[in-house]
Amino acid sequence: MELNETLAERVEYISGQNVYLCYQCGKCSGDCPITDAMDFLPSTIIRMVQLDDKDVLNAKAPWKCQSCFMCTVRCPRGIDVAKVMEAVRQITLRAGINAVDMTQVPDISEMPPIAIIGASRKMQG
Repeated sequence: MELNETLAERVEYISGQNVYLCYQCGKCSGDCPITDAMDFLPSTIIRMVQLDDKDVLNAKAPWKCQSCFMCTVRCPRGIDVAKVMEAVRQITLRAGINAVDMTQVPDISEMPPIAIIGASRKMQG
């Protein structure tokens, strides 16, 4: 990130999404099928970006996002929340923080190759 750049500005640069359009209705969180596994709801991630809360870079929610686009479809303001989640992942990766250390993954011989490739591309820089 640039020195004087806010998270919202960087997210907009990467994703093309203006997070300030969000008025926290919660529809993205209400329709997300994976919120039980998230530490923060999608609407909370958006709010953290709006508030320039750097703790969002340590959140697990962007990594849990399955990019099913339910949040995007339901957003009354037309925000592509899945793109925002991807932007947060990219900012985190560019800061040198990987969500998964592939050397620590136990016995990958039983996993389908596409799962290994998909996970390593999504969660590593």
